[in-house]
Formats: sequence, structure tokens, C-alpha cells
Amino acid sequence: MIRKTRLFTPGPTPLLPAAQFAMAAADIHHRTPEFRALFTKVLSQLKDFVGTSNDVIILSSSGSGAMEASVSNLTSPGDRVLVLTAGKFGERWTGIAKAFGLQAEVISRPYGSTFSLDEVKAALTPEIKAVFVQATESSTGVRHDIKGIAEVLKAAGSDALLIVDAITGLGTTHLDMDAWGVDVLIGGSQKAVMMPPGLAYLAVSEKAWARMETSKSPRYYFDLRKERKNAAKGESAYTPPVSLIAALGASLDYIAGQGGGDLKAGRAALVDNAETCAAMTRAAATAMGLKLFAPVGYEAAAATAILPPEGVDSGVIVKGLKSKFAAIVTDGQGEMKGSLFRIAHIGFFDYLDTIAIIGALEQVAIANNILPGLEFGKGLIAAQKVFAEHVK
Repeated sequence: MIRKTRLFTPGPTPLLPAAQFAMAAADIHHRTPEFRALFTKVLSQLKDFVGTSNDVIILSSSGSGAMEASVSNLTSPGDRVLVLTAGKFGERWTGIAKAFGLQAEVISRPYGSTFSLDEVKAALTPEIKAVFVQATESSTGVRHDIKGIAEVLKAAGSDALLIVDAITGLGTTHLDMDAWGVDVLIGGSQKAVMMPPGLAYLAVSEKAWARMETSKSPRYYFDLRKERKNAAKGESAYTPPVSLIAALGASLDYIAGQGGGDLKAGRAALVDNAETCAAMTRAAATAMGLKLFAPVGYEAAAATAILPPEGVDSGVIVKGLKSKFAAIVTDGQGEMKGSLFRIAHIGFFDYLDTIAIIGALEQVAIANNILPGLEFGKGLIAAQKVFAEHVK
């Protein structure tokens, strides 16, 4: 049979055709009125997509560049910061903090879990200058309680900045940056906005902008103050990837279209879509006799992490889906390699994609006798019932 490659990965995600067309047609110089109009529009749209009144800055980098920029712009060597980690990307915060000479207090929880608010409260001393955390940990399929963490900071009267990696959280989780008191919220182009990698964006609070004036960590290319100054004129500080900016505009237009022309409504629809696809996948996996990795109530909608049966390497399932159906799912990362596989729902996924990957998973499981006694349709029926309940 024909095999059509399909990504079911939490980044890069499947590309939106309109974004691809926009990239192909983006023959614009970046110091022209045409580009300034496009860039100004996209920056305004991003505020609605993030859901903030704060300025949003675009960087020519992956999301990790924005993570580094948030550290270099908002801290000074020797500052004491709090890192909350329960997965591969939480560990990245720790690595960046150490690279910039910070004293990192780390609350580290095992992969597949999250941290309690009491733990955060106990670690939040007056010396803490910033708190770094993921909205969702895509390496484990776990969602963290950002609203609760923000409330802990408020209740403690802390002056610490709350910096959230929402690279897989935006577009899969309902976030309220301004109301909750998040100071930096980070996104990336290869996630919910359905584009290739290469752009990162940060929404930055006024409190964080003020902190930049006193921070002493070295920065040059990732100096957010330069970007803010130039963005006010419709430009970037350095040469931007023009085609990706055009693609971002097309993607944001598409998301607005899902909300009848309202980008805020489109953002909510995008989140609801991810939640539905994730719920279908969780129900299917459970019905097939597989176990979920994330704790109940903290499952991320960006990706579902599934444990293989005892004694089975998850790589067998990952390779089976690729070889038989050209369906690309991801193995576990770090210490979880071989111990779980992840099916993504972030961005340009829909009902038919979800049904397809569940059907393919049944085929691979039965062909490889991974789940003895499994019958075709077990997972699909469970997914169908969830969809019928979610979408009336």
C-alpha cells in the first residue's frame, strides 16, 4: 500500500498548507514598508494568540533561544533562582541557569510526575529572583499547575519573576498570562502555530522589562530591549527569517478563521481541539490495555505519553508505526528512552488524524503480539465514544 508520511510528534508538528504557501511567496526585503506592515500585524496578532496586553517579541531561534534570552535578560551572575523540573525540558532550565552563573535551587520530581504547590511555597525564599517552569513537559506528557504556582508567588508577596516555557503549552492549554501574573511566556513556531522551526516568541510583562535595566548577565544578539525598540518601528534588530514571519501571519489568520475571524476565539478552539484529540488517545490506549504515564488530572493535551507493556521496548512500537505506516511518533527522552512513546496533538491535528494513529497502533500491537488477546477496534471504539461526547 501507499505510505504517506505523517508526523505525530510534539515538534516539529505538521505544517499548515497556508503557511507553506506564504513562505514560498515571501519575496520581501526586511527593511521595507511592506515588511514593516506585515511584522507589525503579526506582533499584534501574537498578543491575541498568547492572550496578553504585554509586548510580544519575536526572535530568530528555536524556543531554546527564547529560554536563554529570558535568563540572560532578567538575571545577574550569582542570583538565586528557583527551577521546577520534572522532565527533559525542565532540566534545560537548570542547564541554562548554571551556564549564566546563577545559584539554582531546584525542585526536581521524577519523570511522569509534577511538583506540589507546598513544595514551591517552601522553596520560595525572599532571595529568589526568578522562578522557571514549563507549562507542559512534552517529554513526559505532564501539565504543570501554572495558575497555582502564580498564586503561591502572589500569596507570598514574592518579587520573583515567573517565567514559563509554554512552547508546547500555547495552543494546547488555556493560559491567562495577565490575570495570573506570569512575567514571561515563551512560544515556538514549530508547535501550535503549525510552522517549521526557526522562530521563538516571548510575551514580557512590564515588571520584567523593568528588571532588564538592572540585570548584568551578558547579552548581545538576544538583547530583548533592542528587539522591543525596533519592534515599535515594525522592524527586528537583526535580519529576520522573512519567510517564517509571513508563514506565522498566515497561521495566525487561519487560527482566527477557526474562531469566525476572532483570534481569541480561534485560540480557544485550537486548545479545545487538542484536548479532544488527547482525550480520544488516552481513552483508546486505556481500552487497549496500555497505561498512561502522566498522573490523572495532569495529562497534557500537547502529547500523550504511553507506557508499553512490561518487557516491551517502546522503540518496537515507534519503529513499527514508521515502517508499516510512515507514522512518526516519538520515543521517550533522556532516562525514559525505550520506556514510553508519545503521540502528539498540538497544532494541525484533527479527528481523522487521531483515528488513523489509533488504528495504526492497533495494527502494530496485534502484528507484533505486543498486547496478546487485543482485538481490532478496541481502542477505536473508545476514541469514537469520547469524540461523540466532546463534539455535539
